Amino acid sequence: MITDKPQAPPVHDNAREARQLLRAHRYGALSTLSKKFDGHPFGSITPYLVNHDGSVLILISTLAEHTKNIRHDARVSLITHNQESPHIQTQGRITVVGIAFPEEERELAGKRYLRYFPEAQTYFSMHDFAFYRIVPQALRYIGGFGNIHWVKADRYLVPPCPLVTEEDALLDQINTGRADALGSVIGIDCDGYDLRMNGRIVRHDFPAPALNAAQALVLLRQ
Repeated sequence: MITDKPQAPPVHDNAREARQLLRAHRYGALSTLSKKFDGHPFGSITPYLVNHDGSVLILISTLAEHTKNIRHDARVSLITHNQESPHIQTQGRITVVGIAFPEEERELAGKRYLRYFPEAQTYFSMHDFAFYRIVPQALRYIGGFGNIHWVKADRYLVPPCPLVTEEDALLDQINTGRADALGSVIGIDCDGYDLRMNGRIVRHDFPAPALNAAQALVLLRQ
């Protein structure tokens, strides 16, 4: 039974920490297997959004080299890290190893994606751009020096919960009457929320998982 009281997380949960790190960033290096060069690794930079379940959503052109590669071989990886820190060897970073599938719910995916990337509206309107969902098979999580783990997908992925369908109404409730100086909340998931302020998106992690709107409200007010 899901109650209004958030559940305390385990003392140390590598899977949740990995998910929080992935949600904290917006751009990553996408690696695909080159169709043109017989499977040679091919890297590109792409914006991404983490879905409620922890899978990764990307919007890419059918003309792009990485899209041609995905259509030929759907195995991909994506790595991200804190681009603002110069200490690359000691900071947190995460690599998602997974399979990229075409996203069938284009309008639904676009509604959430464009809250994070409003500048992508032009691309979204073009017929040669499509969403792909990267479903993780495993993740390489580096939380810092000596904090290195492989995380299995069955521990990382989030089962369906009420917050998925309650997010839009909850955003309306939170943002109604909110002063511009406080920014606007553009997304809420089980791990935290994202605030747009002064043109920047700032991530706030919840201290405990929120599985429904009532639990999220409790954590938002703390």
